[in-house]
Amino acid sequence: MREIIPSQPSLGQTNIADIIISDKSRDDIPDILKGLQYIYTDPDMNAALSEQLKNVFSSKQLSIGRIGMDVWSIFVLSTLRVNLNWDYDRLHEMANQHIGIREMLGHDSVFNNSSQYALQTIKDNVRMLTPETLEEINQAVVLAGHKLLNKKDDDILKGRADSFVLETNVHFPTDVSLLQDAMRKAINLSYDACRSLGFSDWRQHEYNVRCLKSLLRKIQIIKKGKAKDKEERLIAAHQEYIDAAKMFVKKLECTLEALKDNILSIQIRNYLNHAYRQIDQIERRAINGETIPASEKVYSIFETHTEWVNKGKAGGKIELGIKVCIIEDQHQFILHHRVMQKEADSDIAELIVKECQKRFPNFKICSFDKGFDSAANQGALGNILDTVIMPKKGKLSQERKEVEHEAEFIKTRHQHSAVESAINCLEQHGLDKCPDKGIDGFKRYVAIAIVGRNIQRIGSILRAKNRAQEQRKTRKFLKAA
Repeated sequence: MREIIPSQPSLGQTNIADIIISDKSRDDIPDILKGLQYIYTDPDMNAALSEQLKNVFSSKQLSIGRIGMDVWSIFVLSTLRVNLNWDYDRLHEMANQHIGIREMLGHDSVFNNSSQYALQTIKDNVRMLTPETLEEINQAVVLAGHKLLNKKDDDILKGRADSFVLETNVHFPTDVSLLQDAMRKAINLSYDACRSLGFSDWRQHEYNVRCLKSLLRKIQIIKKGKAKDKEERLIAAHQEYIDAAKMFVKKLECTLEALKDNILSIQIRNYLNHAYRQIDQIERRAINGETIPASEKVYSIFETHTEWVNKGKAGGKIELGIKVCIIEDQHQFILHHRVMQKEADSDIAELIVKECQKRFPNFKICSFDKGFDSAANQGALGNILDTVIMPKKGKLSQERKEVEHEAEFIKTRHQHSAVESAINCLEQHGLDKCPDKGIDGFKRYVAIAIVGRNIQRIGSILRAKNRAQEQRKTRKFLKAA
């Protein structure tokens, strides 16, 4: 039977409220542990967290079966993993060896040191949190942070909205390399399926993959060279490459007929479809000289949600991932976020503000940069916000100039750049590159990072207060001396 949040400490266990966390350390771990300790010990936050974490498992999963990792431990490990930008190996080591983390997980370092987590157990459990549950938890965490800062319920929230690109874990895509990926996976999976059924097909699967790889390398070497007949040689190399791929595809189709309802057949068919598309595009581009429209391109056969993003910054930097928009308030808490699949900044301005206001009704002022500007957004946001700071693109009318030269507009616009600091902090604490697989894993990873950043913000506030209190005590003793 799983517990949500352990209520009774076991023999020798340190109560989470009594864990001593250093205020002098400059590392990030004490901040996140201090924030976790606060939301555990605050009654309102603890109740809200328990209610939301119940959604991770069904009532049946909670009531039957072996005692599993409690949901509080899952939440703690998920937050630490993303916020501290750890891989699973580092998380596994720290969960079993770091005294402070083990105490936060509910283990005693003396009497209960034999309770160790398996690597696969951690992997399986931390993936159970859902983006929807994490968004609800984030709302409760932000409210707890506002309570810590003595913010009144009727105080107006001022927000800053901006977007950035969270990269996916992919290599730089070319049509020839994507074909290599698809053929490699299809051939290796076919070998696995045939071996499980006792077939002798694809015994030379490693050699077949190497043959395709050598043809790919031949194209890459010719492309880098400076031979006079470079174009002709490139066309010939591409033709040889796709001819070999077509030969293997034909053999793979025969294998699929023999496999019938094998469990791997669906995966093999998926990679074969990718191969068909890439063969067609290589033939059109390299042989026939066509330009492939961006709408037909895929930038990864493993992370198919990956987008080619050019934000128009200096140097023409291209990023492979998905844009994420955040709204940060004046207290440096991230109120809301949105994963922008095939969306531009101007498409989501009104939508993200409305979503944020559902969670925080006192959100009345928001600033944006020029990327969010459109006539529709200017009008719609003016109806739902008290103040909208959104510089207009292009040449300004006299009336618009007067609006953008007002002291309040200029002051708020200058303060807007602080959102870049929030984005930088997120990138330093997990949101530089997403290691999780699939669009669901991507959304979950972003949601955990947002929650983790807000918890860390609570921890840094608490530790700063403690340090200031210690300094006041020290000054008092010095004066008395």
